[in-house]
Amino acid sequence: MPELPEVEVTLRGIAPTLTGRRVSGVIARTQALRYPLPRDLPRTLGGHCLAAVSRRGKYLLLRFDHGHLLIHLGMSGSLRLVPAGLPAEKHDHFDLVFAIKRESVALRLRDPRRFGAILWLPGDPLTHPLLAVLGVEPLTEQFSAEWLKQELAGVSAAIKPALMDSHRVVGIGNIYASESLFRAGIDPRTPAGRISLKRLGRLVQAIKTTLAAAIDAGGSSLRDFIHSDGSSGYFQQQYSVYGRGGESCRVCGRRIRELRQGQRATFFCAGCQR
Repeated sequence: MPELPEVEVTLRGIAPTLTGRRVSGVIARTQALRYPLPRDLPRTLGGHCLAAVSRRGKYLLLRFDHGHLLIHLGMSGSLRLVPAGLPAEKHDHFDLVFAIKRESVALRLRDPRRFGAILWLPGDPLTHPLLAVLGVEPLTEQFSAEWLKQELAGVSAAIKPALMDSHRVVGIGNIYASESLFRAGIDPRTPAGRISLKRLGRLVQAIKTTLAAAIDAGGSSLRDFIHSDGSSGYFQQQYSVYGRGGESCRVCGRRIRELRQGQRATFFCAGCQR
């Protein structure tokens, strides 16, 4: 699943080209993804200029003068900028076409598993049920050791699934939770409420560093994820533990261990993470 870095990379890829451009067409090749596609989008968006592109957790928000288009990439989605006349492939379900000088460019959603979402939000997007329940953004100042200590007080669940709870903190998916805990030297099985403020300080910094490094590397090239220009990210080349079960730790030489937490694979080094 595309996680926060991949969505942020997508945002940075499309915003410079599309911001300020006028929508000249909407093409839907399916009636529904995770939710039904709004049927009146061609009339709703046609002729309107895109004012800005932002992100909330793993959701993209395209702001127009009369509302926001919410896009979620689901389990396998990606957004690309392509010539509007480029023939669509099997899993290319949606095009938002923009007039750019004498050419037309399409923001094309490819979603093989159809778990993504496209919704029109005419009011305040942050009050929509999908966004109103989201926790803090991990790359903001609000996400601090003191805040996290208070948030985790009394939580007996293990720290890794606690970090992945989007009602608490958004965007820390499976890959980046494993990598951040390794950077911080914390065993992913540790009860969240028992971690000291000092260690949480290391964890907060590790999360910020890991996410920033992933964004700089263009994200991770997941099974179906590609950038808006069709290229791939390469953060997976920097993984310390994720997907390396049975291999040697690059720091201490012990074998990377793998276990299941909340039906998700967890990777860690018992020598470096205690």
